[in-house]
Amino acid sequence: MTRGSFADYYEVMQISPNADQETIERMYRFLAKKYHPDNPATGREEKFKLLMEAYRILCDPEKRVAYDAKRGESRHLQFDFSGKDAEWEDLGTDQQIQQSILTYLYQARRRDSQSPGIGVFEMEKLLTVPEKHLEFHIWYLKEKSWIRRTDTGQYEITANGVDALIQSKTPVTTDRFLIEASNIQ
Repeated sequence: MTRGSFADYYEVMQISPNADQETIERMYRFLAKKYHPDNPATGREEKFKLLMEAYRILCDPEKRVAYDAKRGESRHLQFDFSGKDAEWEDLGTDQQIQQSILTYLYQARRRDSQSPGIGVFEMEKLLTVPEKHLEFHIWYLKEKSWIRRTDTGQYEITANGVDALIQSKTPVTTDRFLIEASNIQ
């Protein structure tokens, strides 16, 4: 959601940077209901405040242009995609990328079973793979019914995906999400 001290408002609102005004407003209404502090089931004051800030910036065309420029600088500093093809080759096989996606989604579900989704932008950040390279893998995992897209536009692992991950004997404990958990034990 955040990159250092920079909040990715598109990720906060779970929308594409190409989203139109109608999409921004629709997602804001949906997420505002979900995270409003008065909602006893899913209300989260801090998420709600961040959502309001994201909406305020992305709805104003001038503020959005300025934000997009700042976001572009932030992303450039974090991700150096010069020589993309060489980095892509180093990532390994399709199976490894698909296993990584399943592993991240598995850990997200284990961490918060009520809100287990991960957005494409967050996945792109976690895997350091450009979104266009993830499209094939997301399509494949959806077709196998191992992941699904939520109403909020994020992806979550399904029971079939958990079974596939377990059957693959992928060492889930080596995942970055478990570093925190292993320190607790």
